[in-house]
Amino acid sequence: MPDKPSVLFVCVHNAGRSQMAAGWLTHLAGDRIEVRSAGSAPADQVNPVAVEVMRDVGIDITAEQPKILTIDAVEASDVVITMGCGDACPIFPGKRYEDWKLDDPAGQGIEAVRAIRDEIRVRVARLIADLLPA
Repeated sequence: MPDKPSVLFVCVHNAGRSQMAAGWLTHLAGDRIEVRSAGSAPADQVNPVAVEVMRDVGIDITAEQPKILTIDAVEASDVVITMGCGDACPIFPGKRYEDWKLDDPAGQGIEAVRAIRDEIRVRVARLIADLLPA
């Protein structure tokens, strides 16, 4: 893995889980890890409840926009983390893949989305520890 690893978070709409994960990774790792997120069928905007729960912990994802998953983004990433996109995610030899089983925040209330946010934080912290050993 290069000096600065890169991570791609993928979920179908790139509006909730993957955006929160990218926000956490950027917040916790700073510029030590390159962060991307994308979706196989991007929504028009980031889930407003996801934006709100991230704001609760001091992370601003209001400027983020859902992006389409591209082969280039997968090829440029060292680690690809899927979050419920199933067969829509391309698989390339030599990449590290993880599938994080997380509830979809779409249509859920703020308390449920806070719980998802907190679970994502735990997983992102573990990922950082793995990618950037002390």
